[in-house]
Amino acid sequence: MNKLLSARHIKEIQFPEWLSNVVLVPKPVGKWKMCIDFRDINKACPKDFYPLPRFDQLVDSTPGCEVLSMMDNSQGYHQIMLAPEDHKRVSFITSEAHSVTWSCISS
Repeated sequence: MNKLLSARHIKEIQFPEWLSNVVLVPKPVGKWKMCIDFRDINKACPKDFYPLPRFDQLVDSTPGCEVLSMMDNSQGYHQIMLAPEDHKRVSFITSEAHSVTWSCISS
């Protein structure tokens, strides 16, 4: 949490309209991963009429292309800035009872 705060990926806020729970999920190697349970906000948001293509569709569309670009998720993580009006929708509460919101979100 402190790394995310110091990197300015999250920031503390007061009186959020939406508040999601933090869930700790065990990793196969015995460590824990922090996840945010956004299922309630997903139910409240309109669905995207243009879903992202599946990986096999992307691969099938590459024949004849001269240039392909790839992005490693570790390099792209926390790179998509959120619109300021959306910060209130992606807030969550910490174990210290602080409310924080994402400034940017994973790709």
